[in-house]
Amino acid sequence: MITTPITVDLVRGAAELERTERGVLPHRLPAWARAQYDDGQMSMVESQPSGVRLVFRTRATAIELETLPTKRDYLGAPARTDGVYDLLVDGQLTAQASAPGGDVIRIDLVTGSIETRPGDSSTLRFEGLADAPKTVEIWLPHDETAELVALRTNAPIEPVATSRRTWLHHGSSISHGSNAQHPTGTWPALVAARAGVELINLGLGGSAFLQPFIARTIRDTPADLISVKLGINIVNTDSLRLRSFTPALHGFLDTIRDGHPDTPLLVVSPILCPIHEDTPGPTGWDLSALATGQLRFTATGNPEEVPAGKLTLTVIRDELARVVAQRAETDLRLHYLDGRTLYGAADNATNPLPDDLHPDSPTHQVMADRFTEHAFAGPFPG
Repeated sequence: MITTPITVDLVRGAAELERTERGVLPHRLPAWARAQYDDGQMSMVESQPSGVRLVFRTRATAIELETLPTKRDYLGAPARTDGVYDLLVDGQLTAQASAPGGDVIRIDLVTGSIETRPGDSSTLRFEGLADAPKTVEIWLPHDETAELVALRTNAPIEPVATSRRTWLHHGSSISHGSNAQHPTGTWPALVAARAGVELINLGLGGSAFLQPFIARTIRDTPADLISVKLGINIVNTDSLRLRSFTPALHGFLDTIRDGHPDTPLLVVSPILCPIHEDTPGPTGWDLSALATGQLRFTATGNPEEVPAGKLTLTVIRDELARVVAQRAETDLRLHYLDGRTLYGAADNATNPLPDDLHPDSPTHQVMADRFTEHAFAGPFPG
């Protein structure tokens, strides 16, 4: 087997690669951005490589990827399954594998205590591939941190150039891929495959708050198409009021436009989430469900405080639409999409959100189909 160093020319969808004592750790935010916000949740989700993949050409019939995963074990919640690695050959999903073991971080949802247990790396082996030149993609788990220790093949590999357009998408855990069953099954990955674009996924679970450092990251990242799905995390955390949300939104869009003045930019509002349509945050754990081993969420805010500026999804959608309409008078490539177009009341009636917050895996496909139809037939023309 030939061992090939894992370098930036083999990795797509990551902002940078960090060399660690054990391997290479892909990051979806650059180091300067991570340094500005030393937050445990953000550190966890940006290092979960949603949309990150190894891409190369080879005649190899056998491929090994040695990886050291970091898994999260939430005490009192249902056990999480191991992350999935998707192997694509010439664009077709050919095999899947998971890495047992690795480091485990145990988190008590009630007390907030954290315990880390170190573990060992695992080697994934894909074999029986055709002895012919082919493009291979290994999509890393969207919901599990993965340090890449070694890439081995039984024939040489080489990087692959692409002329496809790059689509950069930013959003919350729904864009990150919550409840999707494998990395190419998240709705942004499904969109990218159907639309034939290169994906940079800045969906950051629980961490989309209109942060300036994320806007600057988007500003500085080459992209042909940009979408930002905004609002749900701000309600989840009750982190802004209407008076502060509006200027923060303008500033976020201003910063993106500093680096992408003419790039098609689509602002997407939250999908339907009944618990927060008219009830503000913060979002809390449903302790009665947790006691029975279920993971569900509940809205804990007071609707009577909405007139004083507390935010609900209804309020945020109205303000997003108003701001985009105002700016679009002079920014002709700025567009708005109501998130309920992707998942709305009729969908919720037949396929409700399983934890009251995140869509299930089949709904990721529905959202992908609808986003592709609305975005790539309009704001993102070919």
